[in-house]
Amino acid sequence: MKIAILSRNKKLYSTSRLVETCRERGHDVKVFDTLKCYMDIATSAPGINYQGEDVGYYDAVIPRIGASITVYGLSVLRQFEMTGSFPLNESVAIGRSRDKLRSFQLLSRKGVGLPVTSFAHSVQNTKHLIELVGGAPLIVKLLSGTHGRGIVLAETKKAAEGVIDAFRELKADFLIQEFIKEAGGADIRCFVIGDKVVAAMKRQAKEGEFRSNLHRGGTAVLVKLNPAERAIAVRAAQVVGLNVAGVDIVRSKHGPLVLEVNSSPGLEGIEKATGKDVASMIVTFIEKNAKKNKTRTRGKG
Repeated sequence: MKIAILSRNKKLYSTSRLVETCRERGHDVKVFDTLKCYMDIATSAPGINYQGEDVGYYDAVIPRIGASITVYGLSVLRQFEMTGSFPLNESVAIGRSRDKLRSFQLLSRKGVGLPVTSFAHSVQNTKHLIELVGGAPLIVKLLSGTHGRGIVLAETKKAAEGVIDAFRELKADFLIQEFIKEAGGADIRCFVIGDKVVAAMKRQAKEGEFRSNLHRGGTAVLVKLNPAERAIAVRAAQVVGLNVAGVDIVRSKHGPLVLEVNSSPGLEGIEKATGKDVASMIVTFIEKNAKKNKTRTRGKG
């Protein structure tokens, strides 16, 4: 099987693990720097070029598209889909996951548990927004933030108003969410492949920090999920349309709540915390499901 990986850096842990696993299983794998791909958008024979040559047909494509290049990266992935390649995660689904507001709306419509969330454009609505999520303390979260960046804990109403007004002045788009105090600065990353949670780790924020991201100095350990937590993680990935996802949930007094659905979850943290070979599970999924022109969301927004 010919497998393409879209990644800016072949030396990254996740990319190198996938390359290694593909080769071990006898596949012809190549890493393409997403930004160096360019497209021939023709009616009869859409193509992709790389370093002056036509890429040709690949049976499957694994997108490792960074948030900073989402727009161009999805364009490249769509072109692979047009040639008939099987995408591990489809362009439409990745686009949904990268738009935090849209993904929350989709999850809410399907009844998936979420922290109380509010969103508005007008600064005149600041006080009411705060009331909608139950008042301070609360979380202010930039729609474009990643790895815990762009997330602020406002511990008082006055602090919340100040942060919101500052983001407004910067013309930044953001959500306001209730703060789940009982979580104690911890969340759970559920790694979903297909219809199963194949690995899960509990991430704990360092002392004095509320963000549990490993990039922010958090620690991770193996965790056992209950049936409700497994179900909500799989459901969240399916609603967004992702075959592979990192679903972040938090344990609250109301049960598990989804914080985010990540379409390009890293492998290093989850493999080291759980001891599981997640890369092999991803390649196995491709081997079982890759078929030409198999794109469920083709033509859908």
